[in-house]
Amino acid sequence: MSTVPDSAHSGSARPDKAPPQASVRSPLSDGEWHRLHPLTPLFRGGFFLVVVAGIVIANLRDRLIGTFLPWFLPDAPSTEQWSYGDPLDWIFEQNLILLAALIVLGVVLLLIGWFYLSWRWHTFRITEDRVEVRSGILFRTQRRAPLDRVQGVNLTRPLFARLVGMAKLEVVGAGLDANVKLEYLSTANAEEVRTDILRLASGARLVRSGPPAEGTTQPSVSRTHAVTATVTDGINGLIAGPESPSEEPESVVNIPPVRLVLSHLLSGWTVFLILLVIGVVVAASLGATWALFSLVPAVIGLGAYWISSIIKALRYSIAPTPDGIRITFGFFTTVTETLPPGRVHAVEVSQDILWRPAGWWTVRINRLTGRSSADTTTDQFTTVLPVGTRDDVERVLRLLMPGIPDEEWPLVFEHGILGPGGGDPYTNTPGRARILRPLSWRRNGYLVSAHALLLRRGVIWRKLGIFPLARLQSFSLNQGPLDRMLRVATGRVQTVSGPVWGTLAAIDRDAALALFEDAAHGAVAAASVDRSHRWGEER
Repeated sequence: MSTVPDSAHSGSARPDKAPPQASVRSPLSDGEWHRLHPLTPLFRGGFFLVVVAGIVIANLRDRLIGTFLPWFLPDAPSTEQWSYGDPLDWIFEQNLILLAALIVLGVVLLLIGWFYLSWRWHTFRITEDRVEVRSGILFRTQRRAPLDRVQGVNLTRPLFARLVGMAKLEVVGAGLDANVKLEYLSTANAEEVRTDILRLASGARLVRSGPPAEGTTQPSVSRTHAVTATVTDGINGLIAGPESPSEEPESVVNIPPVRLVLSHLLSGWTVFLILLVIGVVVAASLGATWALFSLVPAVIGLGAYWISSIIKALRYSIAPTPDGIRITFGFFTTVTETLPPGRVHAVEVSQDILWRPAGWWTVRINRLTGRSSADTTTDQFTTVLPVGTRDDVERVLRLLMPGIPDEEWPLVFEHGILGPGGGDPYTNTPGRARILRPLSWRRNGYLVSAHALLLRRGVIWRKLGIFPLARLQSFSLNQGPLDRMLRVATGRVQTVSGPVWGTLAAIDRDAALALFEDAAHGAVAAASVDRSHRWGEER
């Protein structure tokens, strides 16, 4: 069986300087097939067997010691004194201990052989235009990710893998379940491979390190020698300890842990919990004591959600690199995500009403993650700023939208995020349609700039959606019966799925028609000159 995911590239803006065109290629991206880290089978499935063996040994501890090491437990009951009724009793009764031990040993050897074959037949290669992975023993699977359509590269270091210097590399594709995973590699190799994949995706070409002299040939290396060298390197890495990760660029945003904790406490879920407690107390005072039992699971569930969210957001950093934006987060499991230029389809800056006194905001994006909508880990790859001040938001937006000139930034922050104010340039909901937006009709509006379409809405929950014109998939207008009576329409931006909502209602009908024309012409013009998705090519 063969699975070949496909994907589509996209982008926002091109950096000012392209990376070097002659970067040195790492040994694992030379176009040949390579194997993963020798400990990969242990971390992918072997831990389950270790846990099962530990449970069995813990439950049979006294019996095993009394049978094979009776001098350690002189008061332990003999074999005849064990209670009957389970298979072990029958084995002891029939004196089949040696046969049972041989069977268990055979099963263990069979599993070890299976793990070895799964590691040996799980290979990958990186060529000039794609990443390929082959795996499977009975049913072979081959996955392929075209490099010109790569949406990002994630490097994940789970807690136990970090202890032995291993990391998981995930090449993000554009379609559903389109990601290609290399799990696991040594941390140093994963860093080098990630750099090569991003440079190749940018359109740059890589050269081999240390090419042979003219007239000479590379010495041939047998497969046995290659496997032996790989296993030796893995054992040496296990003994020497984990490698130190590559030097991370300095983050442009620093989130204090206190702010992170308070941001979760000042949320709608806290309000819901308070209202639930009040309702339960009132119900219990009226004799419905059974309502108290509904409070415990709610507190446990909300507490688990808070703790999980806070732990995932710890050690957060975001910084620019030559190959895109590098975002790192996670306390126990560290995830380092590299988002190349031209992969951001929409940006949203939002503020909960409870955050307004503190001046905190959050930033989310729409991007292709290669995961299904049911995947619970998708949200952590679309939140690029969990909580930040105004200065933090501006730094992050300048990383995500580098093509917006300085003179347009007041349109984004002063008028868009904080507005409306004096001389508001946005086109807002007309007064005759305030019944549709009774609280936010003065703020509900749009603006088309030279680089993006901005949608502003909300008073209790302030939101500003930024949609790069080069990334617009389409734009549509809708009008219901009430809209026709009030001569307004609803505009909707079609983009990749994500947390950013591209719908703006209650727009003046004539203004909506003009918006339709401006968005269509602007999207075509921006896409025709945009080359941000191949940021490493020569101009």
